[in-house]
Amino acid sequence: MIHFVLLISRQGKVRLTKWYSPYAQKERTKVVRELSGMILSRGPKLCNFVEWRGFKVVYKRYASLYFCMCVNQDDNELEILEIIHHFVEILDRYFGSVCELDLIFNFHKAYYILDEILIAGELQESSKKAVARLIAAQDALVEAAKEQANSVSYMISQATK
Repeated sequence: MIHFVLLISRQGKVRLTKWYSPYAQKERTKVVRELSGMILSRGPKLCNFVEWRGFKVVYKRYASLYFCMCVNQDDNELEILEIIHHFVEILDRYFGSVCELDLIFNFHKAYYILDEILIAGELQESSKKAVARLIAAQDALVEAAKEQANSVSYMISQATK
């Protein structure tokens, strides 16, 4: 089971967090500070697994971001690396070569994509095509809602003139 997902920049700034296990806000802050210091200080030639508080933290660096997932001690590290890579590939397809700014300005879409892939700390969807289809459907719903809101506000503005 995945306990939490962190996306951390090379400067130590948190770009995305998703918690599947209960942590108090103070504990979350402490966890992020502790793990970012530990992961950012590791050399690039070292393995992508860190033992931490009886858990395993699996991470992978893509461009300027570290994608980290905390899992149980007995979970398969290579499977978690595949899940991280799967998430990055879907982000790449959606944003067209995803970068840190895409995640900063479209964090709600990144969360939506993550929620389509993982649910309650377990892999939900392994098909990139299925996730892309669901994301496109959700984008279409958002656009339809925006158009409807614009037409309603236009009608209200015309009626109040």
